[in-house]
Amino acid sequence: MDNSELLQRSLAAVWHPCTQMKLHVAGAEILPLIPIASGQGVWLHDFDGRRYLDGISSWWVNLFGHCNPRINAALRAQLEELEHVILAGFTHRPVVELSERLSRLTGGALGHCFYASDGASATEIALKMSFHFWQNQGCPEKQDFLCLAGSYHGETIGALAVTDVPLFRDAYAPLIRSARTVPAPDSRLAECGETAGAVAQRAAAALERELEQHHHRVAALIVEPLIQCANGMVMYDPDYLRFARTLCDRYQVHLICDEIAVGCGRTGTFFAHEQAAIRPDFVCLSKGISGGYLPLSVVLTTDQVYAAFYDDRISRGFLHSHSYTGNTLACRAALATLDIFADDQVLDNNRRLAGHLAQCLRPLADHPHIRHLRQRGMIAAFDVNCDPDPQFPLRFYRHALARGVLLRPIGNTVYFMPPYVISREECEFLVSAALAALEDALRR
Repeated sequence: MDNSELLQRSLAAVWHPCTQMKLHVAGAEILPLIPIASGQGVWLHDFDGRRYLDGISSWWVNLFGHCNPRINAALRAQLEELEHVILAGFTHRPVVELSERLSRLTGGALGHCFYASDGASATEIALKMSFHFWQNQGCPEKQDFLCLAGSYHGETIGALAVTDVPLFRDAYAPLIRSARTVPAPDSRLAECGETAGAVAQRAAAALERELEQHHHRVAALIVEPLIQCANGMVMYDPDYLRFARTLCDRYQVHLICDEIAVGCGRTGTFFAHEQAAIRPDFVCLSKGISGGYLPLSVVLTTDQVYAAFYDDRISRGFLHSHSYTGNTLACRAALATLDIFADDQVLDNNRRLAGHLAQCLRPLADHPHIRHLRQRGMIAAFDVNCDPDPQFPLRFYRHALARGVLLRPIGNTVYFMPPYVISREECEFLVSAALAALEDALRR
């Protein structure tokens, strides 16, 4: 099989996500569809022998490279024991061990794990748990949710309620019970002489005003800690999380940390919220937790939340479920991923690698078309200053592919989120190819 054959078969049979399919059908000059035959480390290989450096970890999921031998071995071993079992009324060793290890990573503060398959499902579980908690606690009026302006927490109907991205939300608005939005602490909004911490304070003051007036109706505030990814890699000061935790405690509102994209070491600590020295009431994990191998998500929560559902009455239990909850293979992949973190001192290595990535990016700060060059851990981004041009992301994407890198801008924001196994030389290639693709895209 070659690229051409697989391409035609895919266009005929597969409805691709987050895509206007007509652009794919129009051909490579508009939006190329790339058939991938294999992967190794940070590289993806097509059927014609071309390769692409995966600069976005295949939608932010891959931590330790494609076809990682240690995760492969763990999955092969698990296949010989058990592939899946219903988690209602049954349990298995991988889900128990994974739950215990995740709890230990929170210092035992979040000791109860509820499993699903994807990030949007984790968001919905956390929202439902918070809502149901307040019902069980005799506070039925606490039904509303707060989210940050520009937030993204998934695209199922419940998750869209706390997603403030019109492109994803507006078509389904009649189906959605929308949350209330509060200002985001976007550090790019700093006025002349103002620090990112001051921007965080301003946003926290707006949150305080909102809670002061409406806390009796608010169940939870949901945030992506430190980085709002789908909103153009908006980065903000950890102070905002500290302010938010204090305000949520004062007004009896849950704090949900959506770490689906920013968790598992992406920001420099295993959980992003650690950098604010807080503990949320709920943490949502997905994407990298299985190393990018299998669909898995998990919501971690506290003894207090768990106790509110512990009762003789079934109606007070949390009755959410799906068939593959706590899938054995996915949990085993997650355990292998945590083993790599523990055995290879990944967080320490990532800090050094992030420093090298920063050095590679430093020359871009003086580029006349680049603004707001920013980085936190293994996530970096910059905004492209050019005339409003809805075709820029597609042009950049095509030119980047032509230069051997997979990068997908969010609007005019170009970002880097590579696997942690990227070498220094590959970092340099990634950044140089991105800069060349930018020059190509600006020439139109």
